[in-house]
Amino acid sequence: MIEAIIFDLNGVFIEREFVSDTIEREYGVDSELFMAALKDVMPKVRKPNAPSSYELWKPYLDKWNIKLTEDEFFDFWFSREHVVQELFNYSRELREEGVKVFILSNNFRERTTYYREHFPELFDAVDRAYFSWETGFVKPDERAFKNILEENGLEAENCVYFDDSQRNIDVAKRLRMHAELYKDIETTKKIVEELRK
Repeated sequence: MIEAIIFDLNGVFIEREFVSDTIEREYGVDSELFMAALKDVMPKVRKPNAPSSYELWKPYLDKWNIKLTEDEFFDFWFSREHVVQELFNYSRELREEGVKVFILSNNFRERTTYYREHFPELFDAVDRAYFSWETGFVKPDERAFKNILEENGLEAENCVYFDDSQRNIDVAKRLRMHAELYKDIETTKKIVEELRK
């Protein structure tokens, strides 16, 4: 019996153009350079007690001659993101039918704060959102998944997990969750409904 659906957030519940593409188009920063910086900064800010994300980005912004304040930088990054309305609606339907819905996201404080302020409806559509910077568990660490299971009294085989990262899917499968690479809302509904039969 399926008791819970767990979704990744970015690339699943929230969509946008890749920020690397946006910064290349608007500021002329090569997307590969931006991605290298992202790979340097993100592991540091996705954990509890992380330093200011902006302070870690500032040397890169200076090097690229991008003159943005902290608020301007995060607005540039986050304001183009949007909740996938169809998935939001489906999440609410599932909860009305007694299925628990969770978000499991590797994310950082500033982005989560933005989401809570600008997308409050997202948090109303799920039972709980788990963010790595709050829990201390960064996917693909098994503890990120086990934490949700233990806190909510769930068995892995009674949960379905969707993510846009194959590495995270592989870990969830090792834990005996039904795990699928996220494609679109139609495919998601088919998978969930088949498992709920």
